[in-house]
Amino acid sequence: MLTGYLIILPLVIALAVFVLRDERLIKQIALTGSLLEFVLSLFAVYIFLTKCHCNLLITLNWMKEMGVSLAFGVDGISLLMVLLTTFLTPIIILASWDHDYRSPSAFYELILLMEMAFVGVFTAMDGLVFYIFWEMALIPAYFIAALWGGKDRIRITFKFFIYTFIGSLFMLVALIYLYLHTVTPHSFHFYALYGAQISPEARFFIFLAFVVAFGIKIPIFPLHTWQPDTYAESPAGGTMLLSGIMLKMGIYGLIRLVIPICPDPVKEWGIYVMIAAVVGIVYASVIAIRQHDLKRLVAWSSIAHVGLITAGVFALNIQSLQGAVIQMVSHGINIVGLFIVIDIIEKRMGTRDIPSLGGIARSAPVFAAFFMIILLGSIALPLTNGFIGEFMLLLGIFGYDHWIAAFAGLTVILSAVYMLRMYQRVMLGETNEKTVLFKDLTRTEIIILTPIVIMIFWIGLFPGFFLHVTSPVIFELLSAVR
Repeated sequence: MLTGYLIILPLVIALAVFVLRDERLIKQIALTGSLLEFVLSLFAVYIFLTKCHCNLLITLNWMKEMGVSLAFGVDGISLLMVLLTTFLTPIIILASWDHDYRSPSAFYELILLMEMAFVGVFTAMDGLVFYIFWEMALIPAYFIAALWGGKDRIRITFKFFIYTFIGSLFMLVALIYLYLHTVTPHSFHFYALYGAQISPEARFFIFLAFVVAFGIKIPIFPLHTWQPDTYAESPAGGTMLLSGIMLKMGIYGLIRLVIPICPDPVKEWGIYVMIAAVVGIVYASVIAIRQHDLKRLVAWSSIAHVGLITAGVFALNIQSLQGAVIQMVSHGINIVGLFIVIDIIEKRMGTRDIPSLGGIARSAPVFAAFFMIILLGSIALPLTNGFIGEFMLLLGIFGYDHWIAAFAGLTVILSAVYMLRMYQRVMLGETNEKTVLFKDLTRTEIIILTPIVIMIFWIGLFPGFFLHVTSPVIFELLSAVR
């Protein structure tokens, strides 16, 4: 039942928040509820580890005649994704406290509903239930961006909705086709879908449908065009949810559905997805170098980093898959940290324009130190979280194809170029009439950034926990496709 509680608790807190009108009480209950969810996820980790990787399964008949069940479970991969979700959500809520959002009850309710949907996606063991939670995560994201976004929010969020909705339809068609080819009585359960009896030609089209659906969400080149604008126009909290957690749904889908259902197409055609991902790495990195808007720079950098993760998934070896999972966690932590830093700069300066800034480190040394640590994690400095994931990814990709690994490795060089150049222009040099008045971090901001810095070093110095948790399920996954 613990898995069920992880899904129900954010919903209950969201409903409680929605009926309140006192803004301070709304924020306190939203934060307290999200912290309780994090504690509950830690308890799930304890049970998982002490009971020899117990999967915490729960299955309830829902539409029994149709083969649909409320089936949820946790293995090593989904456990880390749930932990990432419950760890980042209270940080995002607390980081949003200083913003004067109209209808705060609706804003924090939507964040909590997104958390519920994320946990549902990462724990679902039924294809239709997975799809329902997938769509449930899209709706709050759309309204957060549309109601509290920037000036061009309506056009941008409509584009975001159309892209992701079309991708979801591809996934739904693939799931229904697989369902109709499961053994009688038909079932949407993942294990039934894994064993669906379909022709090699049909399996290729299933592979293609899933790659489009998940590739849009990640996003990978050339399905990425919705992302930079949406990140730039969304409010800070919405951008953090999209970049830190939502895009992981796509990579998770590749691991959970594409590899076990389409092993032969993955082996035969996966190289083309890897090439597209690597092209995206170079393309996004070059554009990031030319950006003057802090948010857009980080948005483009995100495309480059998830491109490397996607390439690692299709390399299909233990190093690349473990690196992909660890890097999903690391990227979520680092990207949220970067967007928090950008939000602090924008609140104080009223701008994200890089040429308008400079010399902030002189006025805010503590802020400069936190910013530098998060940045170093993002560019994969040894002893930080980014290094562990990227090293394992490149090692695994190198074992698959030397040339793809060589081009994929450009992400390390290019990310250092645009990130360090950005830090130099924003934080170093002489102050101007605006940045000379930049105030250093408040106590609340230090509380927000400290857990992120701790995780950057913990994963970088002690990655053994993450490798231990994910090893059994990844070995099982690889043994099933070979």
